[in-house]
Amino acid sequence: MEVYEDDGPWMWVAFATNCRLIVTFIIGPRKQYVADELVKLTADCLSETIPVYVTDGLDFYKVALLNQYGVRIEYPKTGKRGRPKNPKIVPPEDLKYAQVVKKRKGGKLQKVVRKVIFGEDIEQKEISTNLIERQNLTFRQDNNRVSRKTIGFSKVVKELVNQMKLYCTHFNFCREHGGLKYKDERDVECKNTPAKECGITDSKWTLRDLLTFKCFKTSVV
Repeated sequence: MEVYEDDGPWMWVAFATNCRLIVTFIIGPRKQYVADELVKLTADCLSETIPVYVTDGLDFYKVALLNQYGVRIEYPKTGKRGRPKNPKIVPPEDLKYAQVVKKRKGGKLQKVVRKVIFGEDIEQKEISTNLIERQNLTFRQDNNRVSRKTIGFSKVVKELVNQMKLYCTHFNFCREHGGLKYKDERDVECKNTPAKECGITDSKWTLRDLLTFKCFKTSVV
């Protein structure tokens, strides 16, 4: 996960590195409730298995993960004098979370620290935000609305959200990714789309497929 932008609304992104899928995103301020919503939306998109979460050093993520997955422990009354011990929220055993903390001095990167926050058996090679940082660069190269220091940035958050929904959907379903190469039955090198790589679709979509896909809404009784 990554949060970026220097001023105004921030773009929060959940990214599945193994298949290069943009899981979800939120445009909002750098506040705890936005981090909570990002983690909740991400969890809703996943199976019952909790993935390994890796983020930058923003403390909001730790609290958001506890809010989503944490287990409440109630301490029994002891019968002794004094205030009873307050309940505590602890991470479940299968929650694995690590941070990549970059230490800077004078605007220059001095050190990168990889910290395991929750869980065990997290390999060091898994503790990386390189791919989401590269994806952030792709966002800015492709989309002038999130480019820095230009006059093309979005002035209205609602329109930015609408545009990013279209961009991310096209990225996932229609755009071949250079990091998802494979060889077909003719031994020809091909590239998968993120959606095909993770099994959401069985083929690459065209723009026509995307724009003519029929969405079915279900009503809650």
